[in-house]
Amino acid sequence: MASVTLHIQSPPLNHDVVSLPRNHFPVVTFKTTFFGSSLTANGKPLSLRKTFRTQPVITSSSSSSSTHTFDVVIIGAGIIGLTIARQFLIGSDLSVAVVDKDVPCSGATGAGQGYLWMVHKEPESDTWDLTMRSYKLWQMFAENVRTQGLDPLQELGSLLVGRTAEEAATLKKKVKRLSEAGLRAEYLTSDALRLKEPELEVGKDGGAAFLPDDCQLDAQRAVAFIQKANRHFSTKGRYAEFFHDPVTSLLRSDSSSEVEGVRTSKNTLYSKKAVIVAAGCWSGSLAHDLFRESNILLNVPVKPRKGHLVVLENFSAFRLDHGLMEMGYVDHLHDSLDHKSSHSVKVEEGQALSVSMTATMDTMGNLVLGSSRQFTGYSTRVDESIINHIWKRAGEFFPKLKELPLGDFTLDRKVRIGLRPYMPDGKPVIGPVPGLMNVIIATGHEGGGLSMALGTAEMVADMVLGNPGTVDMAAFALQGRCC
Repeated sequence: MASVTLHIQSPPLNHDVVSLPRNHFPVVTFKTTFFGSSLTANGKPLSLRKTFRTQPVITSSSSSSSTHTFDVVIIGAGIIGLTIARQFLIGSDLSVAVVDKDVPCSGATGAGQGYLWMVHKEPESDTWDLTMRSYKLWQMFAENVRTQGLDPLQELGSLLVGRTAEEAATLKKKVKRLSEAGLRAEYLTSDALRLKEPELEVGKDGGAAFLPDDCQLDAQRAVAFIQKANRHFSTKGRYAEFFHDPVTSLLRSDSSSEVEGVRTSKNTLYSKKAVIVAAGCWSGSLAHDLFRESNILLNVPVKPRKGHLVVLENFSAFRLDHGLMEMGYVDHLHDSLDHKSSHSVKVEEGQALSVSMTATMDTMGNLVLGSSRQFTGYSTRVDESIINHIWKRAGEFFPKLKELPLGDFTLDRKVRIGLRPYMPDGKPVIGPVPGLMNVIIATGHEGGGLSMALGTAEMVADMVLGNPGTVDMAAFALQGRCC
């Protein structure tokens, strides 16, 4: 990984989780902002140290089955699951358990580039309001944690670049739409772009849309901070983590159709308010398995979409001052299972690979290049041919890279593999399961899980708590899309 991976170090606690009585919690009160107050522990601001360990604060290590009760049980400890937990913990009086078959942030976000960019978004799209809300919440998050010695956001600005007159015309229209939507946006001619990024070559007809306020997020550090803040609530009996503990079945009520909780490989977790499925690209197969023996037909067509990123550590051949992506990224972001983008290549029989140039320089001086999209099931195997395609595509925009053989970076090269949760219609599923209002699914964010996480968390909490909500929830409902 190019970014510094930090894991939380917490004092050892008793590994036996105390069951919470069903009448333990008072009437719910809710705050509308995600980070409405300082994150403190014992009156002192929470902070990150230089070295951490990965072991969860609270787990059940006993080989025999044990039973615990919480208000909310969240299946999935990715960026969506962890931020949903955080929203309930700081915005209500509810208790929360997070359960995962693996470890936190082991899916798409942990392998991503940390984009908090609006430059490739469309104001008319269904996801615009959700993304904008999340964008504002991330800014609030950054302001809060800066006072505590952590600055997760890198305000570098983003450039969406085109190399033809047709792409330049499209970019000018995009800048106009983004400006009308309230964002600072500017069109740069090829000459103006060269002043911003001297190593970038787009030709005389090319240009770029420039959003100076777009940010890069160190996802690993942000997740570490969120997880540590969540764990503070374990001392109050309101939070627990169950990792390396896959969910095996749902617990159904004998007297009603509601789900009472989940059974895992090691524990039984009762839920008084809601069970939330936020398992990324595994959500579809998990939901199918969990509801297989019920009378509910549930088909959530979320699929894993594999991506490669190439990280060149301590890269010094040149530097980038902004985050970049080519116009083709927008096209291949929305490619369907059968559609081939203008940068698709066939790598194996029956498999189409889509590669578009993205490039950023992180705060450690590492060059991060991408990106690929490919449907290969749940495989996370590194494919060297894809690495070569990414390098070749980047060289078409950065001529200096053509002079540098990729083999020269063998010792300083890292490869990130992530599985994005892809939905065919290009927008996430966030809403109750029809017929089971206390089971909510939040998945299908594809490559936008990080950028939409905080808005998604707020939306899920609003659903459970009966709040009117900040963003219209209708566009993300299951009905008419998945069932």
